[in-house]
Amino acid sequence: MIKLSRRSFLNGLAGTTAAAALMSVPNVPALGAVSKVTSIIAKPGTTGLFGADGNMTDVWAYGGEVPGPVLRVKQGETLKVDLQNELPQKTTIHWHGLRIKNEMDGVPFLTQKPVGIGQRFTYDFNIQDAGTYWYHPHVNTSEQVGRGLHGALIVEEQDPVQVDREVVWVLDDWRIQKDGAIAPFGGLHDAAHAGRYGNVVTINGKTGTPFKVRSGERIRLRLINAANARIFGLEFEGHEPWRIAIDGHPVTPAKTGTGPIVIAPGGRIDLVIDMTAKAGETFKIRDRYHNRFAYTLALIAYSDQKPIRSKPLEAPKKMAANPVPFPQLGSAERHEMIFQGGAMGGLRGATYKGKEMGLRELARMGMVWAVNGEVIPPIEEDDIGKPMVSLKKGSSHILRWRNDTAFAHPIHMHGHSFHLISRNGTKLFAPLIMDTVLIAPKEYVDVAFVADNPGDWALHCHILEHAKSGMMGFVRVG
Repeated sequence: MIKLSRRSFLNGLAGTTAAAALMSVPNVPALGAVSKVTSIIAKPGTTGLFGADGNMTDVWAYGGEVPGPVLRVKQGETLKVDLQNELPQKTTIHWHGLRIKNEMDGVPFLTQKPVGIGQRFTYDFNIQDAGTYWYHPHVNTSEQVGRGLHGALIVEEQDPVQVDREVVWVLDDWRIQKDGAIAPFGGLHDAAHAGRYGNVVTINGKTGTPFKVRSGERIRLRLINAANARIFGLEFEGHEPWRIAIDGHPVTPAKTGTGPIVIAPGGRIDLVIDMTAKAGETFKIRDRYHNRFAYTLALIAYSDQKPIRSKPLEAPKKMAANPVPFPQLGSAERHEMIFQGGAMGGLRGATYKGKEMGLRELARMGMVWAVNGEVIPPIEEDDIGKPMVSLKKGSSHILRWRNDTAFAHPIHMHGHSFHLISRNGTKLFAPLIMDTVLIAPKEYVDVAFVADNPGDWALHCHILEHAKSGMMGFVRVG
C-alpha cells in the first residue's frame, strides 16, 4: 500500500500577463436532435482492486462496475438516464461540469428531492458542451463517492482531435484495511486537514495495470480525478504530452513541460501523447505532487509490434470552442469569497446559523470551515439556507476566491463554466474555461462568468470532507 503525506501545495498552471480579449461564442449543433437513453442501477457489490488474486472489497457501484459505465454522447444530443436506487441510503446523480437545467443537477433539496431507497428517477437534459466530464452522487457525497460511485461521461466533439486511439482513466484512491475492506468514513482529522487521502491508488478501479502502447501511435488520454481529496501531479517519463483540454474545454495544444501535470479532485485534463520510444521499452508514470512521497502510478509498456509510423505526427490542432459566453469585464459586478478555517488556519470563530461560535464549539459539530466569516450550514429539506450571492440572469460577474487557509482547495461551481482570468493578480495570457479551480494556501484567483443559467447552484470545495464540514454553499441566478 502507498502511504503519502497530507500536506498540500500547488504546482498549477502558470499564466503570463496579457489583457483578456472578448471571445466569441461558436456555433454548435442544434440541441436535442438525438436522444441517448440508458439505465443505471446504484447498488452494493464487490470488486478486486488488486486483481483476481487479491482480497475482494465491498463497494457501492453503478451497474456493478467501479468506476461505473462510460457514458458516451455527441455534442448537441439529449441524454436520458434512468437511475434505480438499490443502495441502503438515498442518493442522486450530479453531472459534474455540464451546464444543464437546474432540476437535473442532482443536488438534494437544492435542485431535487433525493432518490429514496428502492425508488427511481429519470435525468433528462440537453448537452451543449463537448469534452470530458463525469457523474457521481451528491448525497452523503464523501462516503458514496468514496465507496466507488462515479463514472466517466464523454461528450464527443463534432470534429475531434485526430489520434490512433482514445483512453479514459478515472483516477481514484481508497483507504483500505488489511482485510481489503474500506475503512470507516468520518472523523474530524480528515475534515480539518487535507481530506480523506487513501492508501491505495487505482486507475479505472485497478492497481498495477500496465499502460500497453505501440511504438509510433498517438493516443488521446482523458484523465478524470474522482478521488475524495487526493491531488495528482503526473509525470510521464520519456514522453512529452500535449495538453489539449482542461475541464472538458479545448485549449491551444502545448507541451506540458517538465513539471507535473496537476489534476485536482473533480478536475479533468485531456492529453495527446505520441509514443516515440522503441518496441519493448517501459517507462514510469509517476505521481509526484507530494514530492517527498512520489510513487509510480503505472508503467508505459511498449509492445514488440512493428511501429505504426516512423516519426511523430505534427502538433495536434486546437478543437472548436464550446459555446461558453465571455463576460463583459468592464461592467462586471465583483464579489469576494474568503475561504477560512481548518487546522492551522488561524480562525478563532465564525457565525453558524446566526450565532457566533468559537472554533472548538464548531468542531464539536463537525463544522470547521467558513466563507467570509460564516460557516455554511448543510442544505436541508426544510431549510436550504441563504445564497452566498444573488445574481441577475444574464449579468456578468468576477468572483475573487481567496484561500486564507493552510490547505489547497479545488473550488467547483455547478451550472456554469467560468473563465479563470488571473492568479494572485497576474492575468493569464488567455483565460481558461473551467468548472473546478485549485487554489493554493494564501493564494487568490479571479474567475469571470455570465450568470446565464437560472436556479440555485451549488458552489463548494471538491475535497469532499471540506464540503461536508462548512465549505459548501450556493449562488442564486434569476
